[in-house]
Amino acid sequence: MAGRPGYVTVPILSVLASIGYVYYTAVFLAIPAWLGLATAAGVANAVAFTALAAACVATYAVAVSRDPGRVPSAFLPDVEDAESPIHEIKRKGGDLRYCQKCSHYKPPRAHHCRVCKRCVLRMDHHCIWINNCVGHENYKIFLVFVLYAVIASLYSLVLVIGGAVHSLPKNEQLGSDSSRTSIYHEGVRAMWLAEKAGNLYHHPYDLGVYENLVSVLGPNVLCWLCPISRSTGNEVTGVETLTVKQCSC
Repeated sequence: MAGRPGYVTVPILSVLASIGYVYYTAVFLAIPAWLGLATAAGVANAVAFTALAAACVATYAVAVSRDPGRVPSAFLPDVEDAESPIHEIKRKGGDLRYCQKCSHYKPPRAHHCRVCKRCVLRMDHHCIWINNCVGHENYKIFLVFVLYAVIASLYSLVLVIGGAVHSLPKNEQLGSDSSRTSIYHEGVRAMWLAEKAGNLYHHPYDLGVYENLVSVLGPNVLCWLCPISRSTGNEVTGVETLTVKQCSC
C-alpha cells in the first residue's frame, strides 16, 4: 500500500524491521554460536557487520527522504541550443513532450508520477519500499543502498550457516544423550537376559498389530474413525483393559 511521499509507511517499517531482525540474528545468535563474542574474530565480525548494517540504514534513510528531482517550473526546451541536441518528442504528432497535469514541458527522461503527483527528473520508477520515486537526485544513493543490502545479506548468510554447522555436533551429542536417558532400562535388561539365555524376547505390552490398534481405537472397526468412540485402559497398573463407549456409526 503506497502512501504520500514523505510519510512513514508499512513497507518502510517492514524494511527497517527486516534489517533489525537480520542484524540481531547475525550478531547475537550466529556469531556467538560460531566464533563467540569474546574472541577477537567474533568482535571483528560483529564490528564489521554493525558498520555494514549502519551503512544500510543510513543510505536507506537518505533514499527515502531525498527529493528525486523536480522539473523547474520555468523549464522551456530550446530546440536551437547546440549544447542540448537531444529533445524528446511525442510519438504521435512529433510535438515536444508537455505535461498537462503539471503545466510545463518535460525534460528528456522526465516522467509524471501518479503517486508523487508531479514530474520527476530522470524518473526510473516509484518504489513503494522507500515511498519515493527513484530519480536523478537519489538514483545513486538508492543503488548504493541495494549494494549494501546485498552484501549484508550474503554476509549474514555466511554467518548463519557457519553458526549452524559449528553448533550441529553439539546438538547431535545432546540429542543422543537425551535419547539414551529415555530408554526403558527394564526392557533393555529383559531383552539382554532373554538373548543371553537363548530365548526369544517378547515385550509384555506388545499385543500384536491388530490388538494394539483395538486397544486404542476400539473393537468395532467401523467406529475407529468415529470421534465419540473412546477406549480407556488402566495405565496405572499397566494392565491393558478396554472400555468402549458405543457409537452410532
